[in-house]
Amino acid sequence: MPGTASSPQHPSSSPFGRRAALGLGIGAAAALTLPAQRASAAPVVGGARLGAAGVQVRRGAGVPKPPGLRARAWLVADNDSGEVLASFNAHKALAPASTLKMLFADTVLPKFAATDRHRVTAEDLAGIPYGSSLVGVQAGTTYTVHQLWQGVFLRSGNDAVHVLAHMNGGVEQTVAQMQARAKDLQAEDTHVVSPDGFDHKGQLSSAYDLTLFARAGLKNDDFRGYCATRVADFPAGGSKTFQIQNTDRLLTGQGVAPYQGLIGVKNGYTTNAGNTFTGAATRDGRTLLVTVMHPGSGAEVYEETAALLDWGFRAGGRAGAVGELVVPLSERPKESASPVAGAPAASSGGSAEGREGWALGGSAVVAALAGGSLVALRRRRRPTGRRRA
Repeated sequence: MPGTASSPQHPSSSPFGRRAALGLGIGAAAALTLPAQRASAAPVVGGARLGAAGVQVRRGAGVPKPPGLRARAWLVADNDSGEVLASFNAHKALAPASTLKMLFADTVLPKFAATDRHRVTAEDLAGIPYGSSLVGVQAGTTYTVHQLWQGVFLRSGNDAVHVLAHMNGGVEQTVAQMQARAKDLQAEDTHVVSPDGFDHKGQLSSAYDLTLFARAGLKNDDFRGYCATRVADFPAGGSKTFQIQNTDRLLTGQGVAPYQGLIGVKNGYTTNAGNTFTGAATRDGRTLLVTVMHPGSGAEVYEETAALLDWGFRAGGRAGAVGELVVPLSERPKESASPVAGAPAASSGGSAEGREGWALGGSAVVAALAGGSLVALRRRRRPTGRRRA
């Protein structure tokens, strides 16, 4: 994500002579490009290793090797501490499908009471992308906010998403608020185009960002309750209802073995995005978060998630962190003067982060010396198919 330049050769007459000063000035001027190039590359949110190639893991004694997976990106983290225990392409920007609804819920869920009621209009349902997953919201029927959120979480209903977005001031305003929420969460890989996660050009997120959304959402009791609900009765007009089932197959056991201790969170699928899933599970008082993006079949996304959860629970507290899930900007102490998220802390050790910090500092010294030499010179010389989300 710096080129090098050698200092020109010069005679060894007087070390402080005009030609020596000229040599130092030119060499230092070339060195000045080094910090400028480093500074232009933003620090990796959560830590440098999360931006590195290949599987990232610290295997101490008794820590098993992570499973071999086909997913294009994945991440395992401890929900309580925020430590990232292992990852692969954590910051790779990919189409998120309906897992983006976690960010929608993070943004909109706190704005309405569960008991609020809304009579749906045809305008509320306008603009839903063709081929969307639907829960069956009908114009002219009155729904509670609680029922609409059940439609979002259980059936990934884009109709329920659009109704809630219109209640929130419209799709455009909701998208802007979701992008602002992503910025607050430091989810820098995420670009929101629609609130439902459907296939839209430029709609992107990453395994890291989706895990941030899940962690933030699980702090809300309503979010946690909805994503853990297996079945619910949904209005069908008048006094009639029909049953809806959660599409999270690790939760319900449909086609795959249900995962012991699973508490959610959200699955997704579109033709272009493929399968995505973020899951959370608790065992022995420990909660892990796993995100898997773009493996093969629909069953495979759940199988790979279960394999990563198994690995995380077996590793226990023995696997060292390769990064962290950062704290939202709005939750950081105001007096904190900490640098940009993911920037390496000062270190006297020989880590890569420490070496990079030394390089920046060393270049700054060279720059200062170069500035003095160039000033001296100036004083001596005058210048001259089917899709769902």
